[in-house]
Amino acid sequence: MSKKLSPRHLNLRYDLFRRWKTAGLRAGDKIESQNEITKFCDFSMITVTKTLKDLEADGIIRRQVGKGSFLIKTPWAAAHQRIGLFYNRDIVGGGIFDNSFYTRMVIAVEKGVVSDGHEFILGSFTNNSMPIHIMDALDSVILTGMTEETSEKLLKDTTSQVSLFIDVLRQAENFNSFRIDFGDAFANMFQNFNGMSLRYLYLDSEISSAEQVLRLKKFKDSHQKNDPGSEINIISVNQEIGVNNTAFLHSAITEFRPDVVCGYLHRDWHETISGWSHKKIKIYGFQIDALRPGFSVDTDKWIRQILPLLYENLTNRKSCPINHIYNASFNP
Repeated sequence: MSKKLSPRHLNLRYDLFRRWKTAGLRAGDKIESQNEITKFCDFSMITVTKTLKDLEADGIIRRQVGKGSFLIKTPWAAAHQRIGLFYNRDIVGGGIFDNSFYTRMVIAVEKGVVSDGHEFILGSFTNNSMPIHIMDALDSVILTGMTEETSEKLLKDTTSQVSLFIDVLRQAENFNSFRIDFGDAFANMFQNFNGMSLRYLYLDSEISSAEQVLRLKKFKDSHQKNDPGSEINIISVNQEIGVNNTAFLHSAITEFRPDVVCGYLHRDWHETISGWSHKKIKIYGFQIDALRPGFSVDTDKWIRQILPLLYENLTNRKSCPINHIYNASFNP
């Protein structure tokens, strides 16, 4: 700094940096004029003029008579990126490390980010509250566990690049989205047992989200297309915070007597379900890195596809949001 700044000058500098960061401005881009700045902030012309002079003295902007002011450097950007992954505490009942799917995803993202020479932070949010002040200190924010109850409006307050992992909002056109498509995996399962007249019990999640709705649709479509002669039954479960509430699941197993149970399963249910049945049941849940039979995601391959896209998008915040889809596989 060229000289000590008053709090008002610091506040205006902070507001301008937030605005320019959000707009994706880079060195060489033109910034607003003094008159334009006074229109969107609550500072006087005297404060605005002095703040711009200080920014010029610090080598951050260059002012040219008759042409305007231009950025010379972007202090909020660094050679290495600060990337945070935040999960929804409202739906991951026992914490993220009590859920093997999310745990392995966190490990894969952290490994990839740190190996690339960047910083990684892990945090959480709720449906009604997000740590915007922490997110603002980061370059990129990855959110997972978004549901229909999560307030999308909260995300509009952060200057960081926002990416939604797996659980993507229906109205997510302003954010990067990285989905996992289970359509092919469902199709492979039905094709694998086609003609055997099996009974399939699909466990749908009570936690409502666009992703949950889409997976159910993909399951039904795959059944009709690949094995319409088999019988399916669909029940709702809470695989996160309703782990011990299994009375309805028990009734479905004993009454429907499925050959295959698939969908949203808690890891503790595998042995329980097998114990309830009088015959051998095939159990296929959503999982990461094929720890057992099921619908699986290779995290190393997935993250290797995702991170370069994130980095590239960070270098040009004006580019269109990313919409990436990774196809899960069926592991019988």
